Amino acid sequence: MVGCVIVVNNAIISEGFTSPYGGPHAEVNAIQSVTDKSVLKNATLYVTLEPCSHFGKTPPCSDLIIRHNIPKVVIGTIDDNSLVAGQGIKKLQNSGCEVIVGVLEAACKDLHKRFFTFHNKKRPYIILKWAQSVDGFIAPKTKKEQKPVWITNIYSRQLVHKWRAEEQAILVGGNTILQDNPSLTVRDWVGLPPTRIVVDTHNNLPEEAAVFNTTAKTIRLTDAELNTSQPLASQICERLHEHNITSVIIEGGSKTLQTFINENLWDEARVFYGTNQFLEGTKAPEIKECLTSETKLLNDTLKYYIND
Repeated sequence: MVGCVIVVNNAIISEGFTSPYGGPHAEVNAIQSVTDKSVLKNATLYVTLEPCSHFGKTPPCSDLIIRHNIPKVVIGTIDDNSLVAGQGIKKLQNSGCEVIVGVLEAACKDLHKRFFTFHNKKRPYIILKWAQSVDGFIAPKTKKEQKPVWITNIYSRQLVHKWRAEEQAILVGGNTILQDNPSLTVRDWVGLPPTRIVVDTHNNLPEEAAVFNTTAKTIRLTDAELNTSQPLASQICERLHEHNITSVIIEGGSKTLQTFINENLWDEARVFYGTNQFLEGTKAPEIKECLTSETKLLNDTLKYYIND
């Protein structure tokens, strides 16, 4: 999600952003799109995250900047990945490049919060999401069919599909699969479906469940990967980190969501409040953190919580 612009004589001549995983970085895309590379010797390059200094999936961006003699680089925030951590800045400065660091730093850190969480906390950025009735249930006591009972309106559901397209993975517990048989894909928005994570510690999910179709990748976490006698959320985070999952939406059910809340392993919670009443059923998770903001989507109320 890194962004880069190149400026000459106070005019933007090029823009670039990071390609999908394994592809060119933002700086590379911005530099490559400049037709006349000779102007780069008079340019300023602005980038939201420190240019890399090591060989990973791609060569070091700092080397490319130096090779094109770009004299000034403005960086939003330092990359505290141990492979970079100021080394890109040092390499640029040693080449004679003027480097300014910390411009719009808070905004840049917020933009890269998934990246920083993955590298610093060794887990994905975790977004909890659920919908609850006005009387505090996420599902009624009995259902006629194996499918979701909608609490929210079509606009709220479309927003959820937009969120799915923005994150790398989506996770549910086994009971949600058995009760609702969800697909966990992107249908009401344009975008790629997230990787589906299914917690199947009882090894009892039917192979014909929709979540196991070929529409999207599915990772199944069974009792072979998870010790049910120990706290599960931290173990799930470890497994997701091993799979290089940088962000995940946890959509249910209530027990799975509460597990992450109880272990304090979450970063955001996005909670929809509908207008219907169930009177009895599956209680919604309990969250005590202060409300950050709320908005209306017709008759639905969406509340955001941030775990500081």
